[in-house]
Amino acid sequence: MTHASASSADDRSTVTGRRRIAFAVHTGTDGLPALPTLLRSLALTNPGVCEDFVVLHPGLPDSSFDVLRRLHPRVVTRRADGRGDVFRLEGYDTVVAFAPAMVVLGDIGELLRMRHGVGAVPQLLCDEEGRERRTVLPDGLLVVQRADVDGTAAAGPDPVPEGVLAPLDARYDFLTRRLYDDAPVPPQVAVLHFTGPFDEPGYGPATEARRRFEMGDEEFRAAYCALPSEKHPDLLAHLAPPLLRARPSLGLARTVADVYRRQGRYDEAVDVLAPVVGDRLDAPRCQETLGVCLMALSRYDEAEAHLLLAAASPDVAPRAFAQLARLAWLCGREADAHAYARDGLEADPTDAGCHSWYVRTREKAPETEPLPAAEQLAHVALFAEGQENAGDKVLPEAVRMCFDTDTGPRRWYQQPVHRLVDEAALEELNARRGVVVGGGGLFLPDTSPNGNSHWQWNVPDDVLARLTAPLAVFAVGYNVFDGQLYRRGRFAESLRVLVERSAFFGLRNHGSIDRVRELLPAELRDRVRYQPCPTTVARYLVPGWLDPVERDDTVLVNCAYDRAGLRFGHDYGHFLGQLAGALKSLRDRADVRYAAHMPADEKFVHDLRREHGIALPVEQLYDMTNDGIRELYRRSRLVIGMRGHAGMIPFGCGTPILSLVSHPKLAYFLSDIGREEWGLSVHDRELGSRLVERAAALLDDHAAAVADVHGAQKLLWETTRSNLDGLRETFGPA
Repeated sequence: MTHASASSADDRSTVTGRRRIAFAVHTGTDGLPALPTLLRSLALTNPGVCEDFVVLHPGLPDSSFDVLRRLHPRVVTRRADGRGDVFRLEGYDTVVAFAPAMVVLGDIGELLRMRHGVGAVPQLLCDEEGRERRTVLPDGLLVVQRADVDGTAAAGPDPVPEGVLAPLDARYDFLTRRLYDDAPVPPQVAVLHFTGPFDEPGYGPATEARRRFEMGDEEFRAAYCALPSEKHPDLLAHLAPPLLRARPSLGLARTVADVYRRQGRYDEAVDVLAPVVGDRLDAPRCQETLGVCLMALSRYDEAEAHLLLAAASPDVAPRAFAQLARLAWLCGREADAHAYARDGLEADPTDAGCHSWYVRTREKAPETEPLPAAEQLAHVALFAEGQENAGDKVLPEAVRMCFDTDTGPRRWYQQPVHRLVDEAALEELNARRGVVVGGGGLFLPDTSPNGNSHWQWNVPDDVLARLTAPLAVFAVGYNVFDGQLYRRGRFAESLRVLVERSAFFGLRNHGSIDRVRELLPAELRDRVRYQPCPTTVARYLVPGWLDPVERDDTVLVNCAYDRAGLRFGHDYGHFLGQLAGALKSLRDRADVRYAAHMPADEKFVHDLRREHGIALPVEQLYDMTNDGIRELYRRSRLVIGMRGHAGMIPFGCGTPILSLVSHPKLAYFLSDIGREEWGLSVHDRELGSRLVERAAALLDDHAAAVADVHGAQKLLWETTRSNLDGLRETFGPA
């Protein structure tokens, strides 16, 4: 019997090239009792690591692995003929193979970052004639890169296929036979390999090193939860709840709730926290966490009560007041939001969150007199302000350009997508001649979660059902990351109501179309249509657009760091090193500059300078106007971007692009335009050289590259124009 991973991640690793890593061990009945100790040692010495733990076995009863499943959330069992099956382990790119006789004593992060060959420790052994030779033990530790083996173990005495051995330091497979006469275990040893019985006389320190991981389930859970270092959320969520049920603890409850919150399991977070928090004033951080989780479930009155309790503490007050301002704004209470932000600034005048809400909610004089409501269109979108994501500033305007050259408040009524659609908001929407929802990756479970729809538009089903104005969902994307948890039950029902109610339902790439159709009943699937992101056709939308006669000799680079763990996994150091080499080469051909869509993007520049001594000038797009952003991209020769709109906006301006793929949406877009070769996975083992090769090809024949962009863009415009012709009939005359 084969058991899949316990992870319920919404995984599309084959789209982005995200590296799939597993630990593996082969065992029969004799080795099975040693596995719990191995698994406990792995968790306690590497608490931030949680990959699939694959047990290869000759056909043991499934119940044999119950004890392992209590210790780890991602135990996978597979039938196997022998240890050589680690070279044929389907579904994984990197496999770290242990033996049951091993115990992990230290950090093994270096093994997870390996990218080439088969890592192993060559051991010095004597053959039958007494001659010494170095070889890899049949049960030695292995780090197998599946791309470098042909799927079979080597024939002959060495278990590693010829020519692919990547020698590891002895500390990763340290044999206890080197510790005779009770020699101490060297402190640098990361993996200790017992070559005799675990309690063999003469090996006392080695036995003691292993014995500290021999413990009962409850003791193990307590030891893991008490570790001061950062713990993996999947492991913590697996091990902490039984401990919490046995001995309720305020601190542990908050830790578990924080994990559930990061995983989008807000209802479970509330269930954990609420019984132990109550209305206590001595637990302000718990009150804050509880309030945030209740807000994510759209239980706004309860959330406000707990956040007010948190705000009573001077240490927590600024953060709590910022959340209270956000809550009041979500509920349409602008004056209350402003007052909460002011209270937060009184507690800490330097708090950025409170300052942002204070500025956002202060009264503003209308820019122009709007048209009568019946002559306006309503736009439901994320309207970025201040130093927020530059792409989220350009996108809403691009959507409105599809319908009208006047994109301002005279002809458009703006409804922020995250704000609750209550009765008053519904009345405003129904008064308009049509409602446009989009664009952007609004089918996303986090950013601003709500319990009404489980995507970014905060609209209850019963309210949506009473929307009478024609509704168009326009260029929305399914924006879930590889490996991201998305509990989609509520979303699927909300989606059904949305599609039924929509006069037009267009998604911005075919990947999103496929994902959304999976969630719909058969009779609604054909209503999902293709509508490219309007930023990709800017040359057809911006009034008076002129293509540049000459371009600056500039290559712009962009990286993204939101949800960095989902983007890079264990490969960030590899990515940074590969980009460093590539940018050094590209500097010989062009002025290489960095395009920051938001301040957090500048982490790349700091890391590149610190780790590789390379300094890049920064273009701060988040401080530019939309015209300024388009002008910068329009005049560049090439853009290498990781953000979706660091590809789509320059493409829309007619500029050649290469995409650093860490999210499925980039691959989806390139697939739609038939230019998959413009994408390179951030996990690509040869990323640097391939990036230089493809960039050089685009720069060397730049006129042809621009013409290629224009040709692909024309097809997107034809689709967009056809959709808009139908929508003009739906919405009626302006």
